[in-house]
Amino acid sequence: MPRPDPVYLDHAATTPLRPEAIDAITHALRLVGNPASIHSAGQHAKRLLEESREQVAATLGADPIEVVFTGSGTEAVNLAIKGLFWRRRAEASARRILLPGGEHHATLDTVEWLAGMDGAEVVELPLDGLGRLRIDALAAELARDAASVALVTMLWANNEVGTIEPVLEVAELCARASVPLHVDAIAAYGHVPVDLHAIRRETAAPAGAGLVAISVSAHKIGGPVGIGALVLDRSTRIEPLLHGGGQQRRIRSGTQDVAAAAGFAAAAVATAARAAEEDERMSRLRDRLVAGVAASVPDARLSGDPDPAGRLPGNAHFSFPGCEGDSLLFLLDAAGVAVSTGSACQAGVPEPSHVLLAMGRTEPEARGALRITVGRTTTDADVDAVLEALPAAVDRATRAGMADRVTSFDR
Repeated sequence: MPRPDPVYLDHAATTPLRPEAIDAITHALRLVGNPASIHSAGQHAKRLLEESREQVAATLGADPIEVVFTGSGTEAVNLAIKGLFWRRRAEASARRILLPGGEHHATLDTVEWLAGMDGAEVVELPLDGLGRLRIDALAAELARDAASVALVTMLWANNEVGTIEPVLEVAELCARASVPLHVDAIAAYGHVPVDLHAIRRETAAPAGAGLVAISVSAHKIGGPVGIGALVLDRSTRIEPLLHGGGQQRRIRSGTQDVAAAAGFAAAAVATAARAAEEDERMSRLRDRLVAGVAASVPDARLSGDPDPAGRLPGNAHFSFPGCEGDSLLFLLDAAGVAVSTGSACQAGVPEPSHVLLAMGRTEPEARGALRITVGRTTTDADVDAVLEALPAAVDRATRAGMADRVTSFDR
């Protein structure tokens, strides 16, 4: 029987709206006025919009003008990668895009599109066994021919296994090579310090090179779904995806969503104010979860950095031998516990985790993955619930075995 109160442990996918964000959105929705209009109603909306931009910028170590609101984190990633590629190709005939294996599909699908439609040359860099970019491989590619590199793009922290990436070291390499770097910080924002100006100062980055672009999303920190941001250093020029109106530095045209921006800002301010205590609390819950899984399911293998300081505070990712991750997900869901595999599924047939494959795991290991992520609303009782339900789910999923069948879709 399902639990009467379902336990939500998929905070990496999305996390509940913060009360501050709900209040800010509700207030802003009562306003009338396009922030691009010059009458007083429009200017009142614009004032709230720009105050929201200032608040978000302050949590990212950026100037307000450097925060470009988008419709999602995925749009921010697309704008950064495509915009930088198109500009660098036009100005320097650079066509290579360097990225680590195991990136989020917002990045993978974008560079695949650029390769197929626009002649980009994609170079995938290896990960180590913990899911961390191998710096030596990046350094070798930059030393070989930095002038041909349009951009480097990477995650700040892996959204699936939670490993925190060496952003500062990569930014230093890119700054020295005069290559722009975009970092997808969507999973990391709110959990690790994200400071554009501090990294640019520390790496002595020249104009348009080093860390120039950071993508974030509001709904990962308790803001609304439907708004993200690209933080773009003011020294950097990119080609826009959208045209018409020229709002936001002519980088992202379109009427801006004031209510969503206000909700984003409220969540950003609240998250920043309590980050240290919340991360400490989440780390304690995660460590309890990791220890509990090791005790109750000894064959489970923790993925990502085993050092708590090297992974996101709320992330626990495991491989269960002989199980399909999707089977575990459905069995836990039936027991009233919501978790994630973190990998894709097509035509009803589970696919292996591309992140684990990039880390050198076998395909069976990559198919038996489960991501459990705690968040602001997680309690000790929630951790107890998943630890209680997991052994039986693993036993049933193991007896069911792997989904080796061939379907009509494969013919």
